[in-house]
Amino acid sequence: SELTELRVLSLPFNGLVGSIPQEIWSMEKLEVLDLEGNFISGYLPFKFQGLRKMRVLNLGFNKIVGVVPSVLSSLESLEVLNLASNDLNGSVPGFVGKFRGVYLSFNQFSGVIPEEIGENCGKLEHLDLSGNSLAERIPKSLGNCVGLRTLLLYSNLLEEGIPAEFGNLKSLEVLDVSRNTLDGSIPRQLGNCKELSVVVLSNLFDPVGDDGFVSLNDELNYFEGSMPEEVVSLPKLTILWAPMVNLEGSFPRSWGACANLEMVNLALNFFTGEFPNWLGLCKKLHFIDLSSNNLTGELSEELHVPCMTVFDVSANMLSGSVPNFSNNACSPFPLWNENLFETDDTASHYASYFSSKAREGTLFASLGGVGLSVFHNFGQNNFTGIQSLPIAHDRMEEKSSYTLLVGENKLTGLFPTYLFEKCDGLDALLLNVSYNSFSGDIPSNIGRMCKSLKFLDASGNQISGPIPLGLGDSVSLVSLNFSGNRLQGHIPTSLGQMKDLKFLSLAGNNLSGLIPSDMGQLYSLQVLDLSRNSLTGEIPKFIENMRNLTNVLLNNNNLSGHIPAGLANVTSLSAFNVSFNNLSGYLPSNSSLIKCSSAVGNPFLSSCRGVSLTVPSANLQGQIDENSPITSQATEKNSDNGFNAIEIASITSASAIVSVLIALIVLFFITRKWKPRSRVGGSIKREVTVFTDIGVPLTFENVVQATANFNASNCIGSGGFGATYKAEISQGILVAVKRLSVGRFQGVQQFHAEIKTLGRLHHPNLVTLIGYHASEAEMFLIYNYLPYGNLEKFIQERSTRAMDWKILHKIALDIARALSYLHDQCVPRVLHR
Repeated sequence: SELTELRVLSLPFNGLVGSIPQEIWSMEKLEVLDLEGNFISGYLPFKFQGLRKMRVLNLGFNKIVGVVPSVLSSLESLEVLNLASNDLNGSVPGFVGKFRGVYLSFNQFSGVIPEEIGENCGKLEHLDLSGNSLAERIPKSLGNCVGLRTLLLYSNLLEEGIPAEFGNLKSLEVLDVSRNTLDGSIPRQLGNCKELSVVVLSNLFDPVGDDGFVSLNDELNYFEGSMPEEVVSLPKLTILWAPMVNLEGSFPRSWGACANLEMVNLALNFFTGEFPNWLGLCKKLHFIDLSSNNLTGELSEELHVPCMTVFDVSANMLSGSVPNFSNNACSPFPLWNENLFETDDTASHYASYFSSKAREGTLFASLGGVGLSVFHNFGQNNFTGIQSLPIAHDRMEEKSSYTLLVGENKLTGLFPTYLFEKCDGLDALLLNVSYNSFSGDIPSNIGRMCKSLKFLDASGNQISGPIPLGLGDSVSLVSLNFSGNRLQGHIPTSLGQMKDLKFLSLAGNNLSGLIPSDMGQLYSLQVLDLSRNSLTGEIPKFIENMRNLTNVLLNNNNLSGHIPAGLANVTSLSAFNVSFNNLSGYLPSNSSLIKCSSAVGNPFLSSCRGVSLTVPSANLQGQIDENSPITSQATEKNSDNGFNAIEIASITSASAIVSVLIALIVLFFITRKWKPRSRVGGSIKREVTVFTDIGVPLTFENVVQATANFNASNCIGSGGFGATYKAEISQGILVAVKRLSVGRFQGVQQFHAEIKTLGRLHHPNLVTLIGYHASEAEMFLIYNYLPYGNLEKFIQERSTRAMDWKILHKIALDIARALSYLHDQCVPRVLHR
């Protein structure tokens, strides 16, 4: 305070603690006060004498509490007010519209955005109110702020539509209204904002990562109609991000010159018509996600897919062959700026943010990969051919990893060796060709064809012959899945060379012989699935020494001998199944996992001779649906600390709708009589229809297995139409399986037709129907798993916790939105009783 001539006080990110000394607020000539990124606490003063020349007040990323004092409005020279990421509460003051830059994001502001901001905003260029609890509608008066360049309103509770008055914002460059509860149509007037480069209408990524903002985890914007061509043809448009917001109709055709377009994400909508091959004219475009729409037609060779870092067209209805795309020179690989706050270029910030978040969700990242990454997903379509890896030579030279997903198509022919021939320039290749109709033998030299192969999923094909010794030369493999094929012969000892292997599944083949002892060298192995073969001999003792194993599935073979006693000491083991073999002796003692329920169908196993075979579709010879229990897990319990109000708002609104959608589904089928076959005995058509990709294949076998054959220990609820079971389909991937009482419903064909209609329903407040199975002996529905219980339980326990009326109002509003969608908006309309 004695530095009377001091004009700039800048001490950001220095670990300062305590409150701001009162003397600082009396400094007459201070123009810049920058204390960002410290641990400053306390309140802002309600009155002070100095700071009359203050231009920049930057106190962002501290621990300041209280409200924004009105005395700040008297600072006539103030241009930039940054109070972001503190613990401020109360209302957003209307006077902030007079400043040039206002940053109030990620505080605890509530109430409405005041109209006053837009009534005196001649200088306003940047307004960031994101990450608060601001409610009701966006004020139309913001359309008066003609100098506004960035408008960030994401992660609030804003309702109604985007004001058409935003079309007056001729200087607007960035608009982000994601993660609110907006509805209505997207205004065509946004096409008047010729400087607009970033449009974010929804965001399925959590903006704050793991910081515990549970209320930010769901995207609730839900628009009507299509994407206006006036918006997509904006001349400076760089990023258009609007996944899962109910957009429908024909995909926009007029994208203008698209000279600046770099990223387009319109996934999880209802767009129809042919794939927009004219996007090949957009030379800077490196990120396209149009997955989970209803697009048809074939892909053009003119698309510069080989240069794209992300190209995802999965879960559409595309056909033809994946072409040999034009392979022109690529632009430099888009890099992620790790310090997103280094630049004032908000568009670059968004490009870096979306690129990094998209990469975090890739298969490559899940395997611990780092570095440059390319992701191409053609899965779940009707493609009939693919000729080579669709990645540019330029990208290979940059030593990037490459993920190619072409599973669940109609690809045919011999084993696709051509996908392995030109991959040596890659740092890593991750390849999924599962659930097609590939046949023939695995080439003997496959291990030498592609040294960079990290992940191979060829499950669910018709691949035959022996597993070649040369497969063991794939020493970089982390995950290998050949399950559900027609492989024969012995498991080669050379597989023990793959020291990095973590996941190995050879289930559901015709393999015979012993489990080779060389596999004991796979010390990194976590999942070993050799079930449903004809393997003989004893369970190898090396399993006792594999301390990373979590899943051991050896059921439905011809194994004999004892279960190794040392398995009781493998503490990492969470799933174990040796059912339906010829094992004898006793179960290992002192094991909470290895129980009789994991070893049914072994008549010589002394410990379990009295165990009943309660398997849904099995005969006494153990010929079940190729499954038996893997483990008996208790239902997860909620934390003893309960939930806070924010958690409840984000959880119960969705879980409350579970009964609504289930009732809708089952009431379709309750009015007609049908006499089913017995579930025990008879054959089942083992098919699962999938509506939503969860990242791992969903088959009849792995669903039944994941529920431990609908074991009561996995039951998390029951009702008049059946019981619901928790199922871990793959490590960390949970679903809820509603097993229906088949005697209550009509014929299977009508069930198929009507359930597929319901599978098209997508709404933020409806539980997601992921898929289903229906046969005369078994019916079940697969939903996303909601770990925190349901609305009924919440109501019963309400007396034990305080509950804000705003939260209750939001729950009721979300339920009403779901019902309104079912009654009035979806096609066909769904009514229920």
